[in-house]
Amino acid sequence: MNLESLRCHPDGTPPDGLAVAVAIRRTDDGGLRLDYRLTRAFVNLLLPAATTPARTNELWRHTCCEAFIAPAGGSAYREFNFSPSNCWAIYDFADYRQASALPPIDTPPHITCRRDGDDLWLCAELPATLLPPGAARLGLTVVAETPAGDKSYWALAHAGERPDFHLAASFTLPLP
Repeated sequence: MNLESLRCHPDGTPPDGLAVAVAIRRTDDGGLRLDYRLTRAFVNLLLPAATTPARTNELWRHTCCEAFIAPAGGSAYREFNFSPSNCWAIYDFADYRQASALPPIDTPPHITCRRDGDDLWLCAELPATLLPPGAARLGLTVVAETPAGDKSYWALAHAGERPDFHLAASFTLPLP
C-alpha cells in the first residue's frame, strides 16, 4: 500500500511521534477508498468515542480526517469529513468557502476504524455516486486534537500562512 505523507502546518506543534499518512485507491464501482494512518494516535490524541454512523456537522472541531475533491477546472469542490466516531459530513462549495446545496445522498460514506498498536487506521469508502462530477484533484487533510485541546493541522500541501484546507492550491494530488 503506497502511503502519501501529510505534513503538519508550520504554525502547529504536533505531539511527539505523531505522523499522518493516507493510502488512496479506486474501488471496483469507481468510488474511492482512503486509508488514513495516524501513528501514535492512541498515545497522543483525543479520539471521539465510537457511535452509530450519522451525518454530523462540525466534526473538524476535534480529531477528524478530511478529503477535498475538485474537478480539473473551475472553482467548485466537495469536502468530506470522517470522524473516528464513525460520523461523517459532506459539503459542496461553488467557490472558496462559498457553500452550495448538496445533492441528495443515497449511500453515505462507510467508515471503519481499527487499532494497530498505538496507531489508528481510519478507512473511508466513498461510493462513486458521492464523488463530484469531473472529480480530478484531491486534497487530503487531518485535524489532530490532543487531550489538552491543542490542535495540529496536517495536509499534503499547505498553501496559506495559516491552516486553511479550503485553498484550491492545496488540492495537489491527481485523483487515481
